[in-house]
Amino acid sequence: MGLRSHHLSLGLLLLFLLPAECLGAEGRLALKLFRDLFANYTSALRPVADTDQTLNVTLEVTLSQIIDMDERNQVLTLYLWIRQEWTDAYLQWDPNAYGGLDAIRIPSSLVWRPDIVLYNKADAQPPGSASTNVVLRHDGTVRWDAPAITRSSCPVDVAAFPFDAQRCGLTFGSWTHGGHQLDVRPRGAAASLADFVENVEWRVLGMPAQRRVLTYGCCSEPYPDVTFTLLLHRRAAAYVCNLLLPCVLISLLAPLAFHLPADSGEKVSLGVTVLLALTVFQLLLAESMPPAESVPLIGKYYMATMTMVTFSTALTILIMNLHYCGPSARPVPAWARALLLGHLAQSLCVQERGEPCGQSRSPELSPSPQSPKGGGGPPAGPCHEPRCLCHQEALLHHVATIANTFRSHRAAQRCHEDWKRLARVMDRFFLGIFFSMALVMSLLVLVQAL
Repeated sequence: MGLRSHHLSLGLLLLFLLPAECLGAEGRLALKLFRDLFANYTSALRPVADTDQTLNVTLEVTLSQIIDMDERNQVLTLYLWIRQEWTDAYLQWDPNAYGGLDAIRIPSSLVWRPDIVLYNKADAQPPGSASTNVVLRHDGTVRWDAPAITRSSCPVDVAAFPFDAQRCGLTFGSWTHGGHQLDVRPRGAAASLADFVENVEWRVLGMPAQRRVLTYGCCSEPYPDVTFTLLLHRRAAAYVCNLLLPCVLISLLAPLAFHLPADSGEKVSLGVTVLLALTVFQLLLAESMPPAESVPLIGKYYMATMTMVTFSTALTILIMNLHYCGPSARPVPAWARALLLGHLAQSLCVQERGEPCGQSRSPELSPSPQSPKGGGGPPAGPCHEPRCLCHQEALLHHVATIANTFRSHRAAQRCHEDWKRLARVMDRFFLGIFFSMALVMSLLVLVQAL
């Protein structure tokens, strides 16, 4: 800054000492006007004729580009064009006295400039003014256009991520002059977006301006400021394709574990594989999301999906236990036989082989084994035939034992088939329940993207 001021002072000195004969007619008039204006001018004092008069400054902002939105640190970096206009009471002239010259362009460091700064600045570097020229008109109007790269604090709310919208305010105001000395007002109702370069992640909805007058605890006089609120909406297409759609497809795949045959041995493996895939996507999501107190929408969807897959895997294990009940298992309870194997199996079209859909087998009680001593054998009593089977008591006992064993085996086999059929009914029931849950959750999240 010292070297630049030295060069500007040297240039001003050379301009005063430059012979008029070395310039053209217009240049001689501009040089004469410059010498007349700055002969007794100082840029250290506020340029008003009366010290009690308020100097009005008009502020205009043009948004050129969104450089970065650091959601983790909540810092917004923008490239702006800032235009300030005010009236300098000591820089006025009659254009007729200078050949109709009504405007000149001079270095901004030669004139008084308002100390308007960005209040919510998030940069450690001190604010510096760009070394651009100002346009000075004959009525004393000074227009100063300067580009600026601003880093401002912006509270980010990611509750609806990746379908969130953000509001980032940029507050400009004088740092030392109160409202009785300097009044700042916006030009127009909003910042200009005519030269804005579209951002790949954020869509700009607008940048309205609002003037406020606040009184701070340090000072008694009011301080006016202008706040430009940048309205942003996130472009969620990349997040939907890379994070949301894979989770939706995986969540719809998880209930199909209930449709796999129990003898395949892959029912539990499918649930565990889906749970591991969701865990990997959850880690990728955690890296892209900023830390926040509230859980984002997509985070809630992942947690709900992982919980659903965990419960479906646990239910699959329980249903597998029902399927592999051995012959030693107790018979299906009467209420389960009537409710699940009767009405529910008929409504879900779970039938045995050769049985038409909608017509279930009537529940049967397991036959109890019969004792070898009963009415099933030949009538006891005296027999006069020597070759009659009634005299072969040992053979009759073995035949009765074989028949009872066969009946017991058929009863145990029928009991095992009932448990397997009950497992198929439960599989079909939970397939519909969990598939409906996954479909409803996915639709609720995808509707937010439309």
